[in-house]
Amino acid sequence: MRKIRAAFVGFGEVNTPPEMIQRKCDEAKALLESLGIELVATPPVTDDPEGKDVARARRDLAGQEFDLVVACVAGWIPSHAVVDTLDPFRHKPLLLWGLSGWREGGRFVTTADQAGTTALRKPMEDLGYTFKYIPTFRGEDLRMEDILSYAKAARAAAMLRGARIGTMGYRDMRLYGTQHDGVSLRAKIGPEVEPFEMLEVVQAMEALDPAEVEALSAQVLDRWEFTKDPQPETIENTVRLYLAVHQKVAERGFEAVSLIDVDGVKKLLGFAPAGVFMLLHEEDGVCTVPENDIPGAVTQLIVRYLTGQVGAYMEFYEFQRDGMLMGVPDYVPSEVVDGPVRVMPTAFGEFGEGLLNVSAVKTGPVTLARLTHEGDRYRMHIVTGEAKTPRPWEEAGWAPPAPQLPSLEIVLDDPVEEFIAQVLSQHYIISYGDNTETLRDLCAILGVEVM
Repeated sequence: MRKIRAAFVGFGEVNTPPEMIQRKCDEAKALLESLGIELVATPPVTDDPEGKDVARARRDLAGQEFDLVVACVAGWIPSHAVVDTLDPFRHKPLLLWGLSGWREGGRFVTTADQAGTTALRKPMEDLGYTFKYIPTFRGEDLRMEDILSYAKAARAAAMLRGARIGTMGYRDMRLYGTQHDGVSLRAKIGPEVEPFEMLEVVQAMEALDPAEVEALSAQVLDRWEFTKDPQPETIENTVRLYLAVHQKVAERGFEAVSLIDVDGVKKLLGFAPAGVFMLLHEEDGVCTVPENDIPGAVTQLIVRYLTGQVGAYMEFYEFQRDGMLMGVPDYVPSEVVDGPVRVMPTAFGEFGEGLLNVSAVKTGPVTLARLTHEGDRYRMHIVTGEAKTPRPWEEAGWAPPAPQLPSLEIVLDDPVEEFIAQVLSQHYIISYGDNTETLRDLCAILGVEVM
C-alpha cells in the first residue's frame, strides 16, 4: 500500500502574529507526518492585500501529485483567501481542519480558529467542494483518528480511479445481482472492468511449459495441508488454470479477478477453481471473488485500499435471531485463515474432484460491506458485528464425508431484521475491525449513499 500524500496549506489572518500561525502549522504538519502521511507543504497563507501569499501557495502546489488537500485553519482568516488558494484544486477531496488555542499561565489564548472554519463551511458546501470538516475542541487533543480516516479514504478514491478488474466470462449462473454498468462504474467509482474469454485461457493452459507446471505443483503440495492425497490431475488442473490466468493478471495489471465458476470452469473444464483463487491471492496478491461478481470485486478493492486487508468474500447460509451463518463453498484467502491452510480434495454433485479449502477462519470484530447500484446511483450497505467460531454444520451435496466449510457465525451490532430488509446479495465482503468511519468517508468522497 503506497503512502498517503497530502497538500498542506495553513491559514491565518494578516494581523495575527505570524510566529503564532507558523508554530501551530508546524505542529500540525509534524502530527500528520507522524501518521505516515507525506506532505506537499507551502508556508502559511494570509489575506495580504496584494494576494501574494495566495499566488505563492498556488504556484507551490501546482503540478504536484497528492490525494487530498489539508486546509489547516490556524486562526481567523477571511474566507476569500482560502477559496482563492484552494480553487485550482477543488477536484480533490479536502479536509477543513480547525486548530485550537493554548493555555498560557492562568488563561486560555486563542487565534479564533473556529471563527475561520465556521465562516468557510457553508460557502464551501455551496461551492461544491468535496470536504470533511474537523474542528478541534478546546482543551482536547487534535482529532488525528478522524483525520487519518479521511486521508485513507482520499487515497482509496485516488487508487480506485483506473484500477483494473479482470473477469473471465460474464454473469455466471445468469445471476442478476453480480452484474455491473461499466460506464457509470468508471464515472462514479473509478475502476475499469475488462472481460477476457475462457478460450484464450484454455489456449494458454495448453501452451504452458511442463516444467513450470511441475515445479508449482510440487510447491502447492508442500505449502498446503491436505486432508488426503489428491488425484494428480487435480493439482495439475489447478496449477495450469492459475498460470494461464496469472499471465492475464501480469499482462493487464489486474488488481482484482473474478472467474465464471459454475457455468465455466466446473461445467466445461470439469473441476472447481478454488485452488486457482487461493494461488491468485498468495502468488499475485490480487483480490478474488467467484461467479463474475463485479460489485463484490469493487467492494474488495475498496476494502483493500482503505484497510490494507484482503477483503475476503463470504455468503449467507442461515440467518439467526442475532445474526447469520456465513461461509464459502470453495476457498478463503490465507490471510484470514486461523492456523494452517487446510485443503480437502473432494467433489460436489456431478462436478469432478477439486480442491476445497476447509480452513478455520479468524474471529473477532468484523465489518461487512457491499456496493450496489440502480442506474448511475450507487449505494453501500455497511454493518458491523462479532465473528465467532461456528457450531458444527454441513452443506448437503458434498461427497461423504461432508466437509465443514470455512465459515463464521456473526452476531450483528444492530437488529438482524434491519439487515435482512436491505440485504443486497448472497456475497458480502468481510474486513476485520470496525471500518465504518473510513468506509463512510470514502462514500462521501465518491457520492455513494450509505445504507
